Amino acid sequence: MSAPIVHGGGITAAAAAFGGSPEDWLDLSTGINPCPVALPDIPARAWHRLPDRHLIDEARRAARDHYRSGEILPLPVPGTQSVIQLLPRLVEAGRLVGVRDNRVAVTDNRIAVTDDRIAVVSPTYGEYARAFASAGFAVDAVDDIAAIGAGHRLAVVVNPNNPDGLIWPAETLIALHDRIKAADGFLVVDEAFGDTDPALSLASRAPQLSNLIIFRSFGKFFGLAGLRLGFAIARSDILTRFEDWLGPWAVSGPALSIAGSLLRSDVSPIRGRINERCAGLHGVLTGAGLQISGGTALFTLVADARAGDIYTHLCRHHILVRKFGYAPEWLRFGLPPDRAADRRLGEALQRFER
Repeated sequence: MSAPIVHGGGITAAAAAFGGSPEDWLDLSTGINPCPVALPDIPARAWHRLPDRHLIDEARRAARDHYRSGEILPLPVPGTQSVIQLLPRLVEAGRLVGVRDNRVAVTDNRIAVTDDRIAVVSPTYGEYARAFASAGFAVDAVDDIAAIGAGHRLAVVVNPNNPDGLIWPAETLIALHDRIKAADGFLVVDEAFGDTDPALSLASRAPQLSNLIIFRSFGKFFGLAGLRLGFAIARSDILTRFEDWLGPWAVSGPALSIAGSLLRSDVSPIRGRINERCAGLHGVLTGAGLQISGGTALFTLVADARAGDIYTHLCRHHILVRKFGYAPEWLRFGLPPDRAADRRLGEALQRFER
């Protein structure tokens, strides 16, 4: 088992290392909307009863309309991390039902891969590579989808990418899907940060792309990450497998109720607020002389030779940003929640001695 990956968040550990209480810290280490939406009314029965089928179906219909997935009813899942960890099982199941022969060996009651490989366009969210490596797959970290070939049983593209915000055009991804499908493989497109720019999504094309799997995050855009809710968009037999493997009542009744309401609401004010906060962050960073090298509306990537020193300096001011062991010159800044937070970040950066 590989070591756990360090993600954004971790205010408790930061406070233990640099002092202060977690409540006093400014957490800019995630890509989550810092202005959570107001919660809709949640019926008492959603708390009292196990999630019934009608509640699940309503959330799926709302997700279909929001993501514009046509005939596909997206599957609600308890955070997309839950289905990322099921992907190795999906690949193994595909082989065992005869998609390919002579591709696996069974040792110590587990499946070991003999020649199929997994491609992950990198650098990106690290849990994909970790999930497959932990299941015994060989994982190729590729920097261009042109490097993905017939020997790859499954490919992962995060679009827009985390942490650099790289965007792959829809037609490029569709061509990749068709190439992988011809070799009986799957394409996973993670659109966790896609709600701020819906035109980038492949969801409306999914009914025509049979070996495509799309993951969508709910909590990032709505600012409700603690709800642990996401959606998977794929052909029905794949979603049925995910639903079966997750088990009954995988998503809570309150989460389903909230999704059913918010996904049918007017989200344009949410996008407007996110864009306003993004502009504020960019003003602070450029005003401090930092170079913006990428990002999305929900986070900004900065490249600086003294990134490590800047990170420590901000921690001493009880501001947490995201650093990357594999790219020590990078820092990722999430959105400050308001102008007061902009000023706090700006003042701390101005005190950094270059």
